[in-house]
Amino acid sequence: MSRFWLSLGAMLAGLSVGMGAFAAHGLDQFFKDKYPATEQKEVAGQTFQVSYKYLQDFKTGADYQMYHALALIAVGILSQTRKSRALDVAGWSFLIGIVLFSGMLYALTITGQRKLGAVVPIGGVAFLIGWASLVVGCLVPPGNVEE
Repeated sequence: MSRFWLSLGAMLAGLSVGMGAFAAHGLDQFFKDKYPATEQKEVAGQTFQVSYKYLQDFKTGADYQMYHALALIAVGILSQTRKSRALDVAGWSFLIGIVLFSGMLYALTITGQRKLGAVVPIGGVAFLIGWASLVVGCLVPPGNVEE
């Protein structure tokens, strides 16, 4: 499984760079055209244009995708010396989190379908499960096989 997590992590990290570049160089005008300046959203007591808020949300998706792609690479590296079910749970949880958290943020912002936002927290929970599982996986001594 270590090669799987390493290659998947590298692929998703590269995709994250692409998504961040897309946000920085292509989405601002798309969001300005899609969401009228009159459409506002209040966040933490401040009012923003929806186009700005959604651009920031898209960038958050790319950031979290990168963090968790790097976590997948860590899972792959650790899996080379530690045979632990917890590491596999961590890897799958990070992958599910990327799809549900980052993927739904991408979809929500591009389509404007706000009901997709209900899925995003499930991805966040998957990330938390992944980090807790990674801790458990790190506790397995190198070279040991967990039963």
